Amino acid sequence: MKALVAQELSGPAGLHYVEVADPVGDENTVVIDVGAAGVSFPDLLLLRGEYQLRLEPPFTPGMEVAGVVRWAPQDSGFTPGQRVTAMAMLGGWAEQVAVPTANVTPTTDGLDDAESVALMGNYQTMYFALARRGALRLGETVLVLGAAGGIGVASIQIAKALGAKVIAMVRRPHAIEFVKSLGADVVLPLTDGWLQAVKDATDGHGVDLVVDPIGGEAFDDAVRALAVDGRLLVIGFAAGQGIPTVKVNRLLLRNVAVIGVGYGEYINRKPGSQAVFAFGVAELVRAGLRPPPPVRFALADGADALQSLADGGVLGKVVLEP
Repeated sequence: MKALVAQELSGPAGLHYVEVADPVGDENTVVIDVGAAGVSFPDLLLLRGEYQLRLEPPFTPGMEVAGVVRWAPQDSGFTPGQRVTAMAMLGGWAEQVAVPTANVTPTTDGLDDAESVALMGNYQTMYFALARRGALRLGETVLVLGAAGGIGVASIQIAKALGAKVIAMVRRPHAIEFVKSLGADVVLPLTDGWLQAVKDATDGHGVDLVVDPIGGEAFDDAVRALAVDGRLLVIGFAAGQGIPTVKVNRLLLRNVAVIGVGYGEYINRKPGSQAVFAFGVAELVRAGLRPPPPVRFALADGADALQSLADGGVLGKVVLEP
């Protein structure tokens, strides 16, 4: 079969579309014919050797897949020909992949493979982040940094579906209309003076929750944007300016919290827990939530897809289709 293999840690340029061995299933895995595979910012970091999990080449990236079961063990609950969506962790950028059975769920009716993948990592991450880690309550205000990226899009839609008010921050001017279309209540440019703009939008109170997938120089002001009892969710460090730090006395004096969100690590340490968050997202989908149309690339053009993501040319979710 064909796969997109990282042969060196040089970013998108290190990816090569080559022939590899077909995966072999066992009593703990399901083999899936991949219809679509997700691309996310952690993939880009992994290819640069900058992710918290460092892998030595060669390896096949790809954490999110949707497609059709090719083979499944007896009593797994899955059958050949069944449409499924799965968290592969690795190996998804290929025509086939073997995935732990605990990480496989039936694909929600009414979604094609690309849409289902778009609802996979980012939306499950943000359901986990907002509902579990952030304990979001009806009527609270959520501030989303990096609102035009995959995590930002999912944050806006999940938060609105859970009954929150959303203030979205956008660094790219051409993304403002796109972010407005997602349902954000307020869209502001992430430029100098943005903290005061957030304060003005909340009548000086600040926000209850901050979604921060970017880190960098925006982090300190994001902490300052919190209201009493506010929580800042650390999702990632897309700004590439190093990992920020916080003086814990600021948290104590202001009664605010900084909370880590590591969805992949969580489901690794709690096998089967992914089904809980996948169910939550599926319930929102049944209530009408739909992702914006994914940006689709052929699997063979995966290096171009990653470069587009790195260059900031993508609004929403990128998927690869074999």
